[in-house]
This record gives sequence, C-alpha cells and structure tokens, in this order.
Amino acid sequence: MASEETRTMTPTPTPTTPVRTEAAHEAAEKQPPTRAWATRLVMVGIVLAALNLRPGITSLGSLLEEVRDGLGMSGTLAGLLTSVPPLCFAVFGVMAPRLARRFGPSAVVCAGMVAIATGLAIRPFLGGTVGFLAASALALMGIAVSNVLMPVIVKRWFPDRVGSMTGLYSMALALGTSLAAAVTVPMTDALGGSWQSGLAVWAALAVAAVVPWVPLVRDRGVASAAPEHVSSEVRQEDAGLRITRSRTAWALAVFFGLQATAAYITMGWMPQIFRDAGVPAGEAGVLLAVIMAMGVPLAFVIPRVATRLPNQGPVVVVLGACGLAGYAGLYLAPAGGAWVWAVLLGVSNCAFPLALTMVGMRAKSSVGVAKLSAFAQSTGYLISIPGPLLVGVLYQHSGGWGLPIALMAGLMVPQIVVGILAGRNRTVEDEVAAAA
Repeated sequence: MASEETRTMTPTPTPTTPVRTEAAHEAAEKQPPTRAWATRLVMVGIVLAALNLRPGITSLGSLLEEVRDGLGMSGTLAGLLTSVPPLCFAVFGVMAPRLARRFGPSAVVCAGMVAIATGLAIRPFLGGTVGFLAASALALMGIAVSNVLMPVIVKRWFPDRVGSMTGLYSMALALGTSLAAAVTVPMTDALGGSWQSGLAVWAALAVAAVVPWVPLVRDRGVASAAPEHVSSEVRQEDAGLRITRSRTAWALAVFFGLQATAAYITMGWMPQIFRDAGVPAGEAGVLLAVIMAMGVPLAFVIPRVATRLPNQGPVVVVLGACGLAGYAGLYLAPAGGAWVWAVLLGVSNCAFPLALTMVGMRAKSSVGVAKLSAFAQSTGYLISIPGPLLVGVLYQHSGGWGLPIALMAGLMVPQIVVGILAGRNRTVEDEVAAAA
C-alpha cells in the first residue's frame, strides 16, 4: 500500500526511481507464472492441512471404549488421554514461530503433516499404552505447529483475503472434525471391526496433505513469490516484538482459551447431557454431529463478515448470546428443544474461526502474526485444559447437570468481555510500542 501511494503521489520521478521501476517491471514479468501455480498449491495445501487437524482426535473419541479394552487402560488413564490434545497444543505450539524462522512456514507445515501421518499410522500397532501415547504425541505435535502457522501462511500469501482464506481453512477444519466423528465407526466395521485399522486409516489423509507442500519446500524461491508489502520499520518492530506487553494479545489468548474450553466440553460431554435427559443414544450422537456441522458453513461466512468490520465486538456478542440461549435451553428443557439448543450451541462454537481471523488482523506482518498466534493458541489451550475435567467433577458430586451447565453459561460471560476487547481495531505492535 505504501508503494502504491508513493507512485501515485510522486509527480516527478527522482533519479533513482526509473531504476527501481524498471527492476520492479522485470520482477513483475518473471513473477506471475510462479506466483500463480504457487498460490494454487498453497490454497490446496491449506485445505488439506486443515482437514487433518482434528480427525486424529475425534476418531479416537469415537473408538475410545475399544481402545481402552484393547490396551487395558484404566478409566483414569483414558480420561487423561482426552486432556492430552490441548496440553500438546500448548507445549508444542510455542515452538512453531522459532521453527518457521529457521526453516520457513511451508517446511514446518509439511513436516507437521508428515508427523501426523506417521503418528496416526503407527500408534495402533505399537502394542502398549506407552507406545500409543508417544505416537499420539507425535501426531499432536504436527497438529500443534500447523495450528499456529496456518494464520501465518494466510497472512503471508493472502494479505488482502485474510477473511475468505481463514474461512476456507476453518470450514475445512470443521469438515474434517465432523467427518471423522461421523464415519470412523462405520468405516471400522467395514474394515472388519478392528479398531487398529479404524484409527490407522486416517493416516492416508495426512499423506495426501504432504503432497502440495513438498514443491514449496524444495523450491526456496517460491517461498518469496508472495512478498509482504510491509516497511522495514515494521519488520524491525516485529523482530523484537514482546507480545506479552500487549493487552490485545492477552485478550485474544483468554478468548481463545474460553472458546476452546466450550468446544472440548461440548465434544466430551454433550451427548451424555442429552442422553441423561431422555434422548436416545443414537439421536444424542446426531445432535453432537449437528453442533459440529454448524461450523462448516458458518466458519466460511463469519471470517468474511469479521474482516469487513473495523471492530469484531458485535460478532463476539452475537455468538455469545447464542451460547447463553443454548445453555439456558439445556437447563430448562434439555430434551424438549434439543435440536434448537444444538443449533444455537453450534453457532456459538464458531468463535474458533473468529479467533483465528482476529489473530490475522491484530498484527501487521506474518512475523507478528506468528508470535501472536503462538502466544494466543498456546496460552489459550493451557486455559482450556481444566474445563472438561471440572465439568466431570461437578457432575459426579452434584448428581446432575445443573451445576455443570451453570458453569458453561458462566464462562460465556467473560468470553464475551475479552472477545470485545480483542476485537478492537488496533495492532499488537502499536500497543507494545505505546507501552514501551
């Protein structure tokens, strides 16, 4: 933008201007073919990568009872297993910016897809709980770094289409989540009823996701085919950016953590809430699928709407209001309006693509986005770990779902507050500079 303004506002070229203009024309003549095919590859790679960021988790949830029996896991260990994903996301996500600076974001995402494919392929066949957990951690490490770097790649390659590309990525992620939840069990039955085959088959999808990233890694010149139009001052600013000094970064981290808490509680406990209210088991599973499936169309729409607003607070309020209405319905008439509550909670769960969109909007360059994404996601996932466990404790000690539902509704209030703060039209660079 700055270069366009300079060309428009400068009526008389300086002695050095023709040299730069001629060089720019030569670069422009050479760049489009490479830029075109590379952009298509990145777009395909983003979609395939996003499809792989949740099946390794939701497929395990669908076959958890069979895995427990097959490996001889205790109930406590199986419960701990459900808390491993956010813990790994928090621990490994911190590494992503440093790895991206050294090897490039495309190379790290490619390695992440390889780690997912390897972990999912070997974990059912290692013959013990320790091996299963280690292979799961390998796959989750690949998911964690890719989680963090997806907004970075969107910012770098599609700076003028952050909303639409984040929407496409979020929609693919939601599709992969719901697809794994829906087809893992029938696919396992079709493969002979072996839970090992039912889990390992998802490695094939991760292998496919490796393919579009390989040319981007091998041709280092392609990585610079989409240069960022940011000033040297911004680059220098982001290189030494202390992200923890930004109030917006903290608001985004808490917002990310609270929406992740709601999502993990929903995935882990919502079918049981419906079943205890008298809803048949099969219908309870379908209701969970409805909640997850709402993210497929809305994950594409919400980021596009959010990027057109200077302040994303109104979107945060609408999603939060849907969540509060859904929890109120679960408390008052869980079975009578089950389908309505499922739709409302599905809308509320779309705070995830909104959070990713705000990450891309609250920093000036891909380097700043990398630091903000790593901080917000790692801190957020740490915040989300106690939520599902606390719901289980409250349910066990109270003997009903009144207190857990009250907790879920109560957490929605601070989520709205910090979401409004995170949605303000400002950047973390400006906040850190003002604080300094």
